[in-house]
Amino acid sequence: MPTDVIPPEVEALSAQQQFRNAMAQLAAAVHIVTTDGPAGKAGFAASAVCSVTDSPPTLLVCLNRGSSAWEATVQNALLCINTLSAGQQAISAVFGGKTAMADRFSKIDWIERAGKAPALAGAAMSIDCHIVNTTTVGSHDVLFCEVQDILDNQTGTSLLYFNRQYHSL
Repeated sequence: MPTDVIPPEVEALSAQQQFRNAMAQLAAAVHIVTTDGPAGKAGFAASAVCSVTDSPPTLLVCLNRGSSAWEATVQNALLCINTLSAGQQAISAVFGGKTAMADRFSKIDWIERAGKAPALAGAAMSIDCHIVNTTTVGSHDVLFCEVQDILDNQTGTSLLYFNRQYHSL
């Protein structure tokens, strides 16, 4: 078969599905992003988190504007990025699904700190941030988050998501 011919089953996929399939081949750390403040407590699972610069220390987090956590996260303008440790897949499922917001927090151990979003007990690390800028791209907001504090729990493991499955590193 010539190499320049696209198989019909691939050609039939929408551009959106092709993109999603391609992105499934990029390994990413799994995070639970939390917020708490005047707009309420909320949290969501995220793999679209990465560093921007170390001067000042800044991360970006992508958040779907249709997410049940969107309003509280943007209005509170502070968050905690909790990087999951190996074995915390169930927490990702709770925060990534349709679980009611209050129930997301009810059966999990949290480290509550005055003026900060909840930090996840047992997370590989928890990074406290303040949202300093937001850019809208398609269905998502890209939140630029200046780091305020880092709790490095030095678990030695991280939970990754690759090829639509969890893996430990």
